Amino acid sequence: MANGFDWDIVLDIGVGVGVLLFGISVVIACVQIKKTLSRLDKTLDLVDAQIADLKVPVRETLDHVGGIANTADGALARLSGAVDSLEKVAAVVSSTADTTKNAITPTIVNVGATLGGVSAGVRHFFTAKNSDRSDSELEKERENHG
Repeated sequence: MANGFDWDIVLDIGVGVGVLLFGISVVIACVQIKKTLSRLDKTLDLVDAQIADLKVPVRETLDHVGGIANTADGALARLSGAVDSLEKVAAVVSSTADTTKNAITPTIVNVGATLGGVSAGVRHFFTAKNSDRSDSELEKERENHG
């Protein structure tokens, strides 16, 4: 203070102007952030409206797909039941075929043996009848037929 000038006042004014400029810049930044957030809010409102418009068709499509899936599940359950029934029928038919085979096979063998016996008897009957005739009569009969 030799010449009478107080430098403390310059320091106080400098600090005050700096704080004022900092405050103004914070206000400007807040205004810009408000504008950006306002545009973002409008964009999000448009997206919400588009999603709301899509909500009904998407829900209907999902319901339709769910109905198709339920129908397919029901059809598979019915097919599974039908396959089980067919397997049971096939088992019964197989068992019946085995039983029938076991019942008929001895009968066929017996019928074959009976037919063999009958044919042997018929052969013996005609052979014995022909052997009673004389050889000359058999030769005449062969000549007449042959």
